[in-house]
Amino acid sequence: MKRLILAIALLLAPMQANAATERAIFAGGCFWCMQSEFSDTKGVQSVTSGFTGGTLANPTYEQVSSGTTNHAEAILVTYDPAIVTYDKLLTIYWGNVDPTDQGGQFNDRGTQYRTGIFYSSDEQKTKAEASKVKIAGKLKKPIYTEITKASEFYPAEGYHQDYAKKNPLHYNVYKYGSGRVSRLKELWGN
Repeated sequence: MKRLILAIALLLAPMQANAATERAIFAGGCFWCMQSEFSDTKGVQSVTSGFTGGTLANPTYEQVSSGTTNHAEAILVTYDPAIVTYDKLLTIYWGNVDPTDQGGQFNDRGTQYRTGIFYSSDEQKTKAEASKVKIAGKLKKPIYTEITKASEFYPAEGYHQDYAKKNPLHYNVYKYGSGRVSRLKELWGN
């Protein structure tokens, strides 16, 4: 029931928020780690952990993590484009994923941990594709990040929301233990 209420609130949020508010959806492995990287960005109003890209309606974390729903763990970023641009969000995104890994992210393996940018407008699609070309040129390796039209986004259960803030010790053990920090430093530098 709580997930249904959260889903309804997310659908109504654009109607209640500033008319200029936009949404972006990114998949980059563990949604806890992705959520924490966007949450404190000036102009970002909210970041919701959830699932997208699959075929099952209202999936649970257990269903998605089994790898059988074709969903990716993802985040929904609601932002004010007058304060933070989509290009800036793309820069944050790329700096927090390994787009050269087609089997997941860090120690999280499977399609549910794939990288992806889910666009909601032609402008977002164009910018995402241009940024992918730029990243491919910089890394000089194949980039496996999918750029796909956004489909239904399903919020994850409440205990996954703002996980880094609610459970900082466990979050940091996971973040460093997963190899995320060391691989990102290796790939992107400081």
